[in-house]
Amino acid sequence: MNKRHFLKLSGLGLATATLSPLSAVASGSAVSEPQLANITGSVTPITAKEREARVVKAQQLMDKHNLQAIVLEPGAAMDYFSGVQWWRSERLTALIIPKQGRVAVVTPFFEKPSVMESLQVEGDVHVWQEHESPFDVVKAVLADRGIEKGQLGFESTVRYFALSGIMDAMPAMTHVPAEPVTFGCRMIKSAHELTLMHKANEVTLRAYEEVWAQLREGMTQQDVKALMNATQQRLGGQSTWCLALFNEASAYPHGTRESQVIRQGSVVLMDSGCSVHGYQSDISRTFVFGTPGKKQQTVWQHVRKGQQIAFDTARPGVPAGRVDDAVRKHYETLGYGPAYQLPGLSHRTGHGIGMEGHEKVNFVHGETTPLAKGMCFSNEPGIYLPGEFGVRLEDCMYMTDSGPAWFTEPPESLDSPLGALAPLKI
Repeated sequence: MNKRHFLKLSGLGLATATLSPLSAVASGSAVSEPQLANITGSVTPITAKEREARVVKAQQLMDKHNLQAIVLEPGAAMDYFSGVQWWRSERLTALIIPKQGRVAVVTPFFEKPSVMESLQVEGDVHVWQEHESPFDVVKAVLADRGIEKGQLGFESTVRYFALSGIMDAMPAMTHVPAEPVTFGCRMIKSAHELTLMHKANEVTLRAYEEVWAQLREGMTQQDVKALMNATQQRLGGQSTWCLALFNEASAYPHGTRESQVIRQGSVVLMDSGCSVHGYQSDISRTFVFGTPGKKQQTVWQHVRKGQQIAFDTARPGVPAGRVDDAVRKHYETLGYGPAYQLPGLSHRTGHGIGMEGHEKVNFVHGETTPLAKGMCFSNEPGIYLPGEFGVRLEDCMYMTDSGPAWFTEPPESLDSPLGALAPLKI
């Protein structure tokens, strides 16, 4: 379960998507309905040809890492390679990518027509009936491709019943992590992928502009979440989400259940994003409603400096963990921490992002993966003062040959707290 799923289930995250901003604002403050148009028409989805090339790269990585095949359950990786967008249930649907030959999908008999609608690569669909074992079908598919022994790759998210069932049916095989293959492909974004992420970030930043202008005293956190979600949807964002934290709740990175409303001097911390053709945005902004106090301004500027240190440290070949270390070293000179202690930065400086809001690798202490062109990250070194308030500024960036580039440029002050869309460097 990732952060977004946790927030949704706990009631801290997604607002009800069908609420309109006007119906959501229970305070009675006058908020005008924004007249917004979908801005995503200039970008196109990933093509079947691109997915076929991804399968070829995965097979090259399987050969390098001595895997005979990988087995994927529904999720981002299945979509990435095949276009199949499915869900997980007690009935196994799995994508099999062999080291050589065509891919295959194993699915219940009655789901075959639906699965084939979204399958975008050359492959076979094999079915199992309700009284049959899907694991025997997986075994038959592998045997048809000459695979009966060796290493079989599974991502860490594959459920135990699926892994154990397949391995019981294939006793001559051993299971190993599939991440060297799946993230070996997914971690490095293509120009097309960067274009989709840039557009998703444009949607979210544009929504912030609308919502910031409509904040009113007396609004609840749910009011603001509903307004932000609805605004992103009007702009063309899909799978929208928003976290809104006010006052003392902003000192908790994912909030509390305590009800908060906007008042004069409130810190309003928002963390929000959406997807465009399956690729994610993730932007955080911290506002002060009314006139900010001196301490609020000081902490805000400390966070902005932390963002810049992270950006300046991220260079091709640098271990990802060094970015986090550089920020903490600076924060400790200001009296925060040490390390992950509060008051200070209690979470990692950033996370990988792409088709999922959180992907490998992270800006976290001890991460040795070297930065490389095409990697994408959030940059969010927040500072949290328990019992008072928190500040988080988050903008996503991607690595180029010469260093990092912003999807959205961070704001420079509380007087102008939105930032701007950066030109895409591809």
